[in-house]
Amino acid sequence: MTISYDSYRVFYYVAHYRNITLAAKTMYLTQPTVSHYILNLEKELDCQLFVRSKKGMSLTPEGELLYQHIKRAYMEIFRGEEELKEYLNMEKGLIKIGASETTLRSYLIPFLGLFKKKYPDVQLRIRSITTQLAEPAIKNGELDFAVMTTPFGDTDLSMQSLADFSMTIIAGPSMKKLCSHPLSFQELTSYPLITLEQGTSGRTYLENLFASYGVRLHPDIELSTADLITPMAEQNMGIGIVPTIFVKQALKEKKVVELTPEEPLPTRSICLLRDSGRQLSLACQKFLSELHIP
Repeated sequence: MTISYDSYRVFYYVAHYRNITLAAKTMYLTQPTVSHYILNLEKELDCQLFVRSKKGMSLTPEGELLYQHIKRAYMEIFRGEEELKEYLNMEKGLIKIGASETTLRSYLIPFLGLFKKKYPDVQLRIRSITTQLAEPAIKNGELDFAVMTTPFGDTDLSMQSLADFSMTIIAGPSMKKLCSHPLSFQELTSYPLITLEQGTSGRTYLENLFASYGVRLHPDIELSTADLITPMAEQNMGIGIVPTIFVKQALKEKKVVELTPEEPLPTRSICLLRDSGRQLSLACQKFLSELHIP
């Protein structure tokens, strides 16, 4: 049986109002058209659905049974339309963002604050994640997109640069004597080094940097988060190479000293990673527009 949606739509409104005139007015149809739909539906179902009288339309037991099912279906449709309207008006929504500690602190937080102020009813689900884990999370839908730092390995995700940031070499006050001359990367390895653990983009950056000067990186202390490097350097536990924004206050308060390398440290980039083959929700698109990404 292939009864059209329009037939059930007409049935619903006639059953709801118990009146053909009101149903026709609601659906912007003529009364004869509505009557025609009801007669055809009764014919297709092979049963009488309404009892017609001067007072209007009343449902037969068979009509009441059908109406209870059609009513539930229409309530779901109406709820779906209302929820869709809320999403389109940015009154609802969910954005799943992956980010590293560095991108959150040095770039994302101001955008997140402005977006939440503008669209307070949109839920933000932010997951701290390494670059290594971001790609599979995006591909399987756990994340809508990720804002990560370079370097990346090979990836077939779409990548867009958002901003650049610099790196600074720091040490505790007891190593202040090292400020007297530029340091080679070979010389740096003769002192305790504090780095992020393997698998992070910060660690890969350092390994590539040292390798470019023919030096192998052997850290003495490995950490899971970059914000622990500066406090450990303050305690004279070793030399760290951190995003400049993380260490500005400690340098200002002279809790650490800045060391000068023989060659300038290459800058790093903050990039957006996403699956260009997957359509993003309206809420996601609005957020990316705040980042000035089309």
